[in-house]
Amino acid sequence: MRISRKLVGVGVLALMTGCSTLNSLNPFASKPKGNQPAPLVDLKGSMAVRTAWKLDVGKSQHYQFTPALAGNTVVVAGGGGEIVRAEAESGRQLWRVKAGMDLTAGVGTDGNVIAVGGAKGMLLAFDMDGKPLWKAQLSSEILSAPAVGQGIVVARTIDNRIVGYDAASGQKKWTVQRAAPPLTLRLAPGMVVHDKDVIIAQPGGKLLSLLLATGAPRWEIEVGVARGATELERVTDIGGAPVIIDGDVCAVSYQGRAGCFDLLTGSARWTRDTSSEVGVAVDQRFVFVPDDKGALSAYARDTGTSAWKNDKLAFRRLSTPVSYGRAVAVGDYQGYVHFLSREDGAFLARAATDGSAIVASPLVAGSHLIFQTQNGTVTAIAVE
Repeated sequence: MRISRKLVGVGVLALMTGCSTLNSLNPFASKPKGNQPAPLVDLKGSMAVRTAWKLDVGKSQHYQFTPALAGNTVVVAGGGGEIVRAEAESGRQLWRVKAGMDLTAGVGTDGNVIAVGGAKGMLLAFDMDGKPLWKAQLSSEILSAPAVGQGIVVARTIDNRIVGYDAASGQKKWTVQRAAPPLTLRLAPGMVVHDKDVIIAQPGGKLLSLLLATGAPRWEIEVGVARGATELERVTDIGGAPVIIDGDVCAVSYQGRAGCFDLLTGSARWTRDTSSEVGVAVDQRFVFVPDDKGALSAYARDTGTSAWKNDKLAFRRLSTPVSYGRAVAVGDYQGYVHFLSREDGAFLARAATDGSAIVASPLVAGSHLIFQTQNGTVTAIAVE
């Protein structure tokens, strides 16, 4: 079995980080190991795409940084400590600040507060002008972008401790500790705020819904069900962020399942067996799931019925996709963005960024799709 992400054992992270066998599974390596990626074929593109603007925010190192939308602006961060706010339409930089330390996760914002994860488990908060508000020391490394909503900043550490802070003062409001399995993938399980709740992807293939105000649990469900005789075979983590739409929350797990669940109760609408290390894209009709072998599949959002599957990007380490107009777009390990028809999966167009892997979830900002690469290039692509 090929695993293309680094495994970490809870409680022995420092020891395992030094193992050469695990370092060879670096998810941000420029060339995939094992199965060779499918070559790209020439396209007669039936869709016009162009690069609207680019900016550099610094390399992500071995971490994952996701652009965040704040009104008509985007906020981005890089591993070296740069945080930038720019106009979404033009890319014009409004400000650029240094966090004063290396960063490991970001960006989270509700349009009032910006939160990022700093080195050695430091949580940092800034106002919308880039001025520091407060910082808090957490129990261990922060890999997931903080979530911000209802005046609360939520952060999750690698030891699976979830903490809520007052967004204005930095005062700790609540802490929730969840057990983690012996082995997990070194991913950045996502969090999403909806109304008064925060939905949190968990190691072990679980989704957890908490009240933002108190941290009290609403429900906890298994997206992926652990199978196999060994701990390695039983690894089933959620790498991407859950997606909320019309009363549903949809997600996918590694060595597990993809599915949509009732947002209020957590009960399953439908599930399908699959394996993915990144997240899903959802629109009114489809759920788009990239698997760990490089195939992109579309499922009917209401029933989970298979609509189509494109396997022509095999082993190209696909990113979380994004649905926009008549296309679904997905990045790969060489920084290409592939546009496929949302109706049948046929290729429509392709755009290049900077040649390094696209790992972070893309962002829809007005008429642009925004992708951030591991080398720190933030690219806005206009679909015409």
